[in-house]
Amino acid sequence: MSTSERPRKRGRQAEAARNDQLVLAAAREVFTTQGADAPVAAIAERAGVGIATLYRRYGTKEELIQKLAVLAAEQYAAAASRALDADDPWEGLAQYIRECVAFGSFSLAPIAGTIAFTPEMAAAGERSDELAEQVVARAHQAGVLRADATTLDIHLVVEQFGRRAPVPTDEDDNNRERLVSLVLDGLKARPENTMLPGNPPTAERYARLWNKP
Repeated sequence: MSTSERPRKRGRQAEAARNDQLVLAAAREVFTTQGADAPVAAIAERAGVGIATLYRRYGTKEELIQKLAVLAAEQYAAAASRALDADDPWEGLAQYIRECVAFGSFSLAPIAGTIAFTPEMAAAGERSDELAEQVVARAHQAGVLRADATTLDIHLVVEQFGRRAPVPTDEDDNNRERLVSLVLDGLKARPENTMLPGNPPTAERYARLWNKP
């Protein structure tokens, strides 16, 4: 390969990487607002790339969604790691919840069951779950998180508030932050806490959700 060919190759690789990031960002936005039935053409249009460019990277819509699921788990794992680095266990937990809600990726939950669950998704999810358990256990040990709140309760909170409206408004972020603050206040350990109603959520729920028929 000549020296003139190498820069061109590196340039193409850089362009491909940029396009991939554009596609992933557009896909997350489209799928979380329009659902799994959203057309791939809408993703390409939002990303500003051609459909052929998208399909060169992801052969099917399912492959694209699977990649988004892995990236979401990696985001949560990174957020949990930052939470564990926080000096204050409560502030770490609150930071973790706020970051995960801000990602918006848990609004991929409605897509569960529509795609095959890959080993890569399983590995990323296990790592994310392990770190989240550590964040919650640390808050429990410090006595700052109510004793009957579980990691899966935290996941459900993030899932609910991570959803995005099909047509976002300027008030959405403000309203979401207010409601998350209300929930965080309810999660704090206090002598006057009453027991939460019903039974805690189980891991089997998530297993059923992601089990493609």
